[in-house]
Amino acid sequence: MEKNIEISLLFDFYKPLLTHSQQEAVELYYNDDLSLAEIAQQMNITRQGVRDLVKRSEVQLFKFEEKLGLFKKFKLLENGLEEICEKSKEIISNADDANIKKSADEIFNLADNLKE
Repeated sequence: MEKNIEISLLFDFYKPLLTHSQQEAVELYYNDDLSLAEIAQQMNITRQGVRDLVKRSEVQLFKFEEKLGLFKKFKLLENGLEEICEKSKEIISNADDANIKKSADEIFNLADNLKE
């Protein structure tokens, strides 16, 4: 996965664990795609200060994921729900019994709703 995308995804999970200035710098750099100079001007700090803030935040985000694993768990759940949906579709299309089809359809709908 591309680093910028990975940082943005980790930021979605761990944003509340960062300081306010770290949140602002990461948001502006990764999500709003501003340059270090533009962020420095907006935050009223030096360009080097922004770079250090962003780099420290990146390290922290990776440490949070290493220790807590929320993103990894989310991806496992997402993949599991996708597999449940696929298997339910197979059952629905291959089953002869109306009750089995109905149950599989209900499972599919539940899993599909959880994916959203």
